[in-house]
Amino acid sequence: MKLHELRDNDGAAKKAKRVGRGPGSGLGKMGGRGIKGQKSRSGVAIKGYEGGQMPLYQRLPKRGFNVPNRKRYAIVNLGLIQKFIDAGKIDAAQQITEDALVASGLVRRKRDGIRVLSKGEFSAKADIAVTGASKGAVEAVEKAGGKLTVTAPAAAAE
Repeated sequence: MKLHELRDNDGAAKKAKRVGRGPGSGLGKMGGRGIKGQKSRSGVAIKGYEGGQMPLYQRLPKRGFNVPNRKRYAIVNLGLIQKFIDAGKIDAAQQITEDALVASGLVRRKRDGIRVLSKGEFSAKADIAVTGASKGAVEAVEKAGGKLTVTAPAAAAE
């Protein structure tokens, strides 16, 4: 094989549709849009339109409510914290704060705070201070001989 013999596989590169380039192209004059009507014009957006029938998105029942200013927490499981302590990425001798969790790479960003959940095994005697925690997580840390303190004004709002 030589350099001048190199080419794409068949069907790999699709030719662009060149619209409005004369009758010989097959897409001249009206450019494949047909004659007159709303869809032949530019600037048309009729995505959910069903010809006057009530559109599907309006027929379906609406439920629930999205709170626009709700708190979004970064979630961490106890099992992962234990894994990072075992790997030496988090020092259990010092207090484990939200900044320490971010610095270790366990959490990407704090968001409105970090919430600890009880999934996984936890055996380290550690002092953890976070924005929120489940009851199970608090019990698991205390059972291991540690302390989990919730230091958040956001926890009172829950």
